[in-house]
Amino acid sequence: MKNIGRWIGGSAIGGACGIALSLAIGVVKHYEGTELEAYPDPVGIPTICTGHTGSDVTLHQTRTPEECEALLAGDLGEAFNAIDRQVAPEINATMPPTRRAALASWIFNVGEGAFRRSTLLEQLNAGRIRNACNELSKWVYAGGRKLAGLVKRRATERELCLAGLE
Repeated sequence: MKNIGRWIGGSAIGGACGIALSLAIGVVKHYEGTELEAYPDPVGIPTICTGHTGSDVTLHQTRTPEECEALLAGDLGEAFNAIDRQVAPEINATMPPTRRAALASWIFNVGEGAFRRSTLLEQLNAGRIRNACNELSKWVYAGGRKLAGLVKRRATERELCLAGLE
């Protein structure tokens, strides 16, 4: 897998959870970037820091780098919690850190609701891991438009998701 070294090469905190978190942070930061002043994303949603959205974000507000790190940690924590809530325990128990990181990055981007209703989750919980990972390539649209940045991000997430499969 050609790009995985870029994400695995980052500092790992230790243990499978730490590795997954480090990988997810690397992917999210790479594709989201960090802006200290809120701006509209490609579909007009007010966004600040490293892809943070929500009712607490208004256009042109500002945050410090430390606040942005805290928001990213909280948002990714929620994405990992969504994996733990939605993925069948027997699948979750054997999930490698690369797959957890890929799913967390994707959930961070699309939200738990989309994850919960997705064919990806259905395939994953049925044990059809390759099919589940391949579903990531379909999530490249925002506001009805195919976005080049999402195509690249999903390719990275898919590669991480598939890592270790024969």
